[in-house]
Order: sequence, then C-alpha cells, then structure tokens
Amino acid sequence: MNMVSIIMPYYKKKIFFLLSLESVLNQTFQNFEIIIIYDDSDLFDLDYILEKQKIDKRITVIKNNKNLGAGFSRNKGISISNGKYIAFLDCDDCWHPEKLEKQLNFMKDNKISFSFTSYDVINSKGEIIKNKKAPKKITFKNLLIDCNIGLSTVILEKRLINDNCQFPNLKTKEDFVLWLKISKKTDLYGIDVPLAKWRKLNNSLSSNFFQKLIDGFRVYNKYMKLSSIKSFYLLIILSINFIKKA
Repeated sequence: MNMVSIIMPYYKKKIFFLLSLESVLNQTFQNFEIIIIYDDSDLFDLDYILEKQKIDKRITVIKNNKNLGAGFSRNKGISISNGKYIAFLDCDDCWHPEKLEKQLNFMKDNKISFSFTSYDVINSKGEIIKNKKAPKKITFKNLLIDCNIGLSTVILEKRLINDNCQFPNLKTKEDFVLWLKISKKTDLYGIDVPLAKWRKLNNSLSSNFFQKLIDGFRVYNKYMKLSSIKSFYLLIILSINFIKKA
C-alpha cells in the first residue's frame, strides 16, 4: 500500500514526545515517513529531538527559523512529504498500534480520500477521562455547526492539499478551517473505533475557550467569507454544541 507521511509539529512537549513517537514506530503498518517540525524558538529541546531522529532512518527533523505555529508548521511538513497519504499527530497525543493499518484499509475498501476515527481523551497521566465518538459521515453543512474531528485521528490523501486549501494562521481551530475547505470537495468519513488518544492539558491553547471564540469567528468571517451576522450565529451554535459535549 502507498506510503503515509506523518506530520508532527513540536513545541515544548518533551515530557510526552517519546510516547507519541513510539506509538508511530510500533504501528502494524510500517510504510511511512515521520516529519517532525521543530517550532520552538527556544532551542533547549532541539538536541533531544535530533537524538531521537537517529532511532529510525524514516524520521526527518526540520527546524523553523522562527515560531510559525502548529498550522504553518504542518503546511511546511506537508510541502516536503513524499507519501500519497498524510496523517497528523501532535507530540502529546498517541496512536493505537493498528491505527494506520485499519484506517488505510477502510479508506481503500470504501474508495474515500479523508477519514478520521473515534478517540479517547486522556489527562497528563495518560488516564482515559472520556471518549469522543466519530460519526459515520460529515458533510460541509454538518461541519459548519459541529466539529467532531480529532486532528490526530485524520488521514487524508495529499492531493486534497494545495495553496488554497491548507492550514491557516490561527492559534486554535486551524484544523477546523482545513476540514471545512476539504468538505466542500468531498464528504469526510469516520470510523467508530478509538484508534488514538488525545491528551487534554489545562495550559494548552486548545483548552482556552476565549481564544476559541475569537478564532471561531474568524473561521466563518475571514476564511469561509460569511457575513458578520451569520458568523456570530454559527459561532453561537458551534459553542452550544461544544458545551453539550464537554
């Protein structure tokens, strides 16, 4: 089967990084490359990351000259990738050993170009605190008001990414923009099997509700080019759906 390029932006996640990396190296499907983008202007962890590059010849480390943010770092990784498929893994999350194999087989069998899975939410100690269920299919209309896609669960065909369809410059919800743009091209399909673990940290950007509101409005108004009134309306619906699931 075709190769998968796994994109891992790194920013101050040393305590969890090795667990994430090992969850990739221990996959039952082994035709992959790992592209780590070091996005920390503080170079304190760089030697540690470069040392881990020696573990496997399939690992490439790219250092940003300045902090670009997770979205732009992923774009950079995608631009140098060689795989037909792109998978994303944040450096504090991890995968089930059969994630790539099961997900790629699902995509091949159903002839689809974008898939995601259910996932477990874990705390800093690795304890499961809840489960997020993947719906069978998401359309653009569904996605506008409720995002049920965990970034570290996604595999997509690289051909879906181009200059007009990539991660934007947002602190949070940069993945939401990309999923929305892709969902205009194709439906997004979920596998209701928890094949990843997403780590919820209280100090992470993804836990900052106020920042999410700001970025959520920009998703609709700037990137989806909707009016301010409609953007506020959709943001309220999205927020209500988020609170219901919290």
